[in-house]
Amino acid sequence: MTYLILKAALSGIIIAIVSELSKRFPGYGALIASLPLISILAIIWMWRDDVDRLQIADHAQATFWFVLPSLPMFLVFPVMLRAGVNFWLALAASCALTIVLYIIMVAALDRFGIKL
Repeated sequence: MTYLILKAALSGIIIAIVSELSKRFPGYGALIASLPLISILAIIWMWRDDVDRLQIADHAQATFWFVLPSLPMFLVFPVMLRAGVNFWLALAASCALTIVLYIIMVAALDRFGIKL
């Protein structure tokens, strides 16, 4: 149980640092947020938990494929905000776009024999 609390606390601390830093320095906050820290932590936790190497490799590869359809969100969301769209509507629309792109990505990769 202590290990689980440690994992959650460390992950939460990273999110809090990004949030606080972004208030003063949006660019630096974005830089830290763009680092694959959560993915790296997840991979480290998996390794420490004796997860099979192939499962870790599959996780890393799937993360790569899922990052690609999430990128347009970071273009659409700020455009919507700057256009005066309500924050929650812009966020919801951007998330919905990402979900649609995830579905398209999974279907496209499936056609090439790549299972996520």
